Amino acid sequence: MKPLETVNYSVLANINYPADLRKLSLAELNTLASEIRNLIINTVASTGGHLASSLGTVELTLALHTVFDTPQDKLIWDVGHQSYTHKIVTGRKEKFSTLRRMGGISGFPKREESDYDAFNVGHSGTSIAAAAAFMEAQCLTGGHHKAIAVIGDGSLTTGMAFEGLNWSGDRDKDLVIVLNDNEMSISPNVGALSSYLNRIMTGDRVTRFRGELKSFLKSIPGVGEQILKFSKQIEESVKTFVVPGALFEELGFTYVGPLEGHRLDYLIKNFENVKKLKGPVLVHVITQKGRGYKFAEDNSPTYHGVAPFDVETGQTLPSINTAPSYTEIFGRTLMELASADSRIVAVTAAMCEGTGLDEFRRQYPRRLYDVGIAEQLAVTFAAGLSIEGLRPVVAIYSTFLQRAYDQILHDVCLQNLPVVFAVDRAGIVGEDGATHQGLFDLSYLRNLPHLIMMAPKDENELRHMLKTAIGCGFPVSIRYPRGRGIGAPLDDDLSTLPIGRGEVLREGSDLAIIAIGATVHPAMQAARKLADDGFQVKVINARFIKPLDEELLLKTASSVPKILTVEENVLAGGFGSAVLELFAQNGITGITVKRLGIRDEFVEHATQAELRSLHGLNEEGIFRTAKEMLNK
Repeated sequence: MKPLETVNYSVLANINYPADLRKLSLAELNTLASEIRNLIINTVASTGGHLASSLGTVELTLALHTVFDTPQDKLIWDVGHQSYTHKIVTGRKEKFSTLRRMGGISGFPKREESDYDAFNVGHSGTSIAAAAAFMEAQCLTGGHHKAIAVIGDGSLTTGMAFEGLNWSGDRDKDLVIVLNDNEMSISPNVGALSSYLNRIMTGDRVTRFRGELKSFLKSIPGVGEQILKFSKQIEESVKTFVVPGALFEELGFTYVGPLEGHRLDYLIKNFENVKKLKGPVLVHVITQKGRGYKFAEDNSPTYHGVAPFDVETGQTLPSINTAPSYTEIFGRTLMELASADSRIVAVTAAMCEGTGLDEFRRQYPRRLYDVGIAEQLAVTFAAGLSIEGLRPVVAIYSTFLQRAYDQILHDVCLQNLPVVFAVDRAGIVGEDGATHQGLFDLSYLRNLPHLIMMAPKDENELRHMLKTAIGCGFPVSIRYPRGRGIGAPLDDDLSTLPIGRGEVLREGSDLAIIAIGATVHPAMQAARKLADDGFQVKVINARFIKPLDEELLLKTASSVPKILTVEENVLAGGFGSAVLELFAQNGITGITVKRLGIRDEFVEHATQAELRSLHGLNEEGIFRTAKEMLNK
């Protein structure tokens, strides 16, 4: 990609903040939209990122910043997948090439970056609650600004979004919710007629007339309230034929839409009218994911979150590592097991492709349940399936499984149900940053009774763990990392692992490295390197976080003077803590134990390799820590 200053962005070159947008003509705004799309496509081709959603909200973003007085008016993006245009026009244009790179700007709204980022986001469904809170605070502090929540991309399926609608619709605050609809097909209501009707219905004259008519009808002695109720019923019946907004009106919102989301003239005029309305308003906008880039338009799921790619062909740039990903291996193995056991079903929360279940869905459509962005529902639903004799496998990213903690505890573990949690993207995730790192699941799951916890050292061991988990009859979590495996040969036959048994990969008497999951391979590499320096280092693949292999670990503690535990998880309450607890309970003394993992901090965005290096969780970092222990 060419540097920004060498590309002929005739309008964008003069845009630094939203105040600059408000000086532009409609023609200039349309040119700006095209230039921003070009910048987003070429930048994401280099950095990777959330392409399709951001391409779909270019005009919507420009219209919002043109009409509303940001940052005094608070603009809150749900999830933030669609916020790249927002970043470009709010002072980060020159930094946009650093998107998702170490030391660069985040791929999501982040308050630390800009006053225009009103709320940090990264998980779905939070925008309405946050915007409602801003409006409540305005009332308490005497402020007079608006709060605008932009929610879409499936986020309206979250329970929290409906909770926010239910609560804020009854508060009579000047909250604006923009429903960015890029999935539902409401094409008959899109276009000039729909926009014209809404411009009329939100205009000053009609708004005043509605208020005056309502007051007049109420004033008629004896029958005013009945006439008003009847007139509202007629209005609702007519509107249902024209727009699908009766539900939102019933919740207390003035419904506006659907509007065509790529017509700046429509959007600006309607938002100008909406800005004058009192009370909660929901604006329904129809957009196209991937707009302006044919490959993303034709296949928006693939380009939702995309690795670096070639702009001309749309093809992802080849990786040096050609091994299959852990996600692929999980999907293939589950298919293999499901072919022999009709009780196996899969449950996911709007991440069928992301969790490797797309082929399972094609092969077994009746045995795949995608519940939408509703992790709590997914877990309790799986609990019910298991009671009926099925063997549900719930595939959810580590960072999103956090949202269903009560359901895991109360609905699965308390009832000791055979639900398998396939915890994808566990550990360091990379460029998506702090909101998406899977660094807490060992800690938030380890304290739950009945739950068995596993983590494979490679993709082949994942296959055996999945078979073990489905067959054991207990709640089980299997955590595995994002990205490709190490290229381990795959066994043809699957076997059941003994529960709570680790394995010794290398013998040694100077120091023992007890590693779990993705840290086992670099621990072995570090041990080989230490052998070159004359040290004999034992390496244990723990396999199980719970139950621990007490016999193996206690035997090791009695024969090796120094022990290093390694995990891709926060140290507080993680795997190393479990090992220390075991030693304390058994009165182990006279040995040195050090834990290597993530300290008490959030991990920001960078590549996985950069972050592992930064936190000492690669071969070099493990080698360095182990050698320091040995030299002491």
